[in-house]
Amino acid sequence: MSGVVVVGQVARDLVLTVEELPAAGGSTDVLERQELLGGKGANQAVGCRQLGAEVHLVGVVGRDRAGEEVLAQAAGDGIGVGAVVRRSGASTALLVDLVGPRGVRRLLEDVDARTLLTAEDVRASRDLLRSADAVLVQLQQPGPAVAEALEAAAAGGALTVADGGPADEDVRRRVLATAAVVRADTAEAEALVGWAPQDVPGTVRAARSLLAEGPRVVALATGEGDVVAWPGGHVVLPHLGEDPVDPTGAGDAFVAALTVALLRGESPESAAWWAAAAAAQVVGTAGGRPDLDPDRLRESAARARQ
Repeated sequence: MSGVVVVGQVARDLVLTVEELPAAGGSTDVLERQELLGGKGANQAVGCRQLGAEVHLVGVVGRDRAGEEVLAQAAGDGIGVGAVVRRSGASTALLVDLVGPRGVRRLLEDVDARTLLTAEDVRASRDLLRSADAVLVQLQQPGPAVAEALEAAAAGGALTVADGGPADEDVRRRVLATAAVVRADTAEAEALVGWAPQDVPGTVRAARSLLAEGPRVVALATGEGDVVAWPGGHVVLPHLGEDPVDPTGAGDAFVAALTVALLRGESPESAAWWAAAAAAQVVGTAGGRPDLDPDRLRESAARARQ
């Protein structure tokens, strides 16, 4: 088996921390600058690797210097990058995270459409996907690529985790028929459910309705935290941690920890608390790159459940 395979975005992150976000027409000094491996796929892959899983990444970068650098960083993190496509003529995606005080940020995205996965890209990694213990599929990628990844993961019997909102009804049906775990943030939930949950009780109802269509675990974000549901139960998770610095990457850390915990045989409730603790660790620093320690995560999750 090939551990965890993450199918999604690979990008270069430029994280700029400022004292105050400038008003229109204004300027400000940068207090700290970081250039990092980023993108949802890479962030989830890093999180899974930090929690002890063997990880491979399926994504696209340009055949440019930025692509070389992010792949080198991923390899340095212990992530397999042999399935990452280097696309001639494309520019590696750039994400600029402008971080101000009190957890306020602005995100600028320069994503060349050619750095999105195609069905052919995913099909070239079919053997890797079929041999995986878990496959994380980001629904922000084009529908044909998502469908190909879901089919390959299901054929190999992997724990299939779908993250995000589906592009259309066909992708939605495939996700709910195939994925064991479905996760969406507040803006994405409507595309999965068909209506927009307005509060925690509504989010619980939405999660229950999705469970009835096939998944074994459903995680939906609310404005107040997260709801994780499974047949016979659910838990409402508050946002853990104090004084968040930057919300970027919280959802990616949540998905990574939830996946690894379930792979290790944790119950859905226990895995949910692992996920909440992982998200809390990420929002304490600027940028979306996780810095997850399994022992610290376990302690934080246990403390939060008391």
